[in-house]
Amino acid sequence: MSSVEQQMATENNEIRPSGGKMQAIVQDRYGKTADVLRLEEIDPPQIGDNDVLVGVKAASVHIGDWHVMTGLPYLLRVVGFGFRAPKARVRGMDVAGVVEAVGQKTTRFQVGNEVFGTCDGSFAEYASTLEDTLALKPANLTFEQAAAVPTSAVAALQALRDAGGIKAGQHVLLVGASGGVGLYAVQIAKSFGAEVTGVCSTTKVDIVRSLGADHVIDYTQEDFTQSGHRYDLILVMGGNHSLSELKQVLRPGGTLVPVGTEGGSRLVGGKAWIRAMLLSKLVRHLRPLASQPNQADLQFVTELIAAGKIRPLIDKTFPLREVPEAIRYLTAGHARGKIVITV
Repeated sequence: MSSVEQQMATENNEIRPSGGKMQAIVQDRYGKTADVLRLEEIDPPQIGDNDVLVGVKAASVHIGDWHVMTGLPYLLRVVGFGFRAPKARVRGMDVAGVVEAVGQKTTRFQVGNEVFGTCDGSFAEYASTLEDTLALKPANLTFEQAAAVPTSAVAALQALRDAGGIKAGQHVLLVGASGGVGLYAVQIAKSFGAEVTGVCSTTKVDIVRSLGADHVIDYTQEDFTQSGHRYDLILVMGGNHSLSELKQVLRPGGTLVPVGTEGGSRLVGGKAWIRAMLLSKLVRHLRPLASQPNQADLQFVTELIAAGKIRPLIDKTFPLREVPEAIRYLTAGHARGKIVITV
């Protein structure tokens, strides 16, 4: 496309890549396996006045992609993801790439900027999103590393700082410390000056320790709820412990933050998170997290990265056409770090 054609397309809120189509991973129905995903040539996304069109260089896979693929728990369909099929046809939420065009009211970015953040549809050659969901890519990260950051790191930050009210010197327990959010929670908690204990499986103890955890509990060898230790702040990102079991290891005046809806029933998800949502108005120590990606927190994370206080950890990369295999790899539970898609 010539520069004149590019300008005309931008003014019409539309970008047409070479050939008029783009490759993307699409989904037209919910399904239990990644077989419902397929690589297809489709029209590139249009952009609105406040949008940014990103030429995708990399994206990352996380458990939210599995939830949208399967439509589970069913509560997600009710709250707006689509009752019979996903509203957003292209999968993928985390993105890193180069700005290809901006809407008429967009002021924070210009064509050529390297950015990262969240969107609907990052498993594609192009993705459109509001400028408020993006930030400039950290200069010391590759596109692949940057794509591994947004959703997981922001969720960890909001769980610790906003829901948990973390303070220097506190004893923090991270249940599910080796997961996507957990790996960032270890590092961010340490950056706030906390003493961190991570809970994970045997094969991931070394990773959690290498990221700065002061203590690591292998849940296959030890039940942390029976240890006798108590904590000021507990983040629950995995497992299926009841609230009463978790409360046993919470200090008086401490805070319990269930993160996400993993485990539990197909209807509503993790029992600790759902019960916390229902009881949080009545029980002072419960602070369930409903993470909301935003530019301010992305910028906060960027500053931590620049300062060397947190770093993304990538286990494996897959090309765009192998997104189904990447999701299978994620759900197998063996990943030692984030899973990244290269475009």
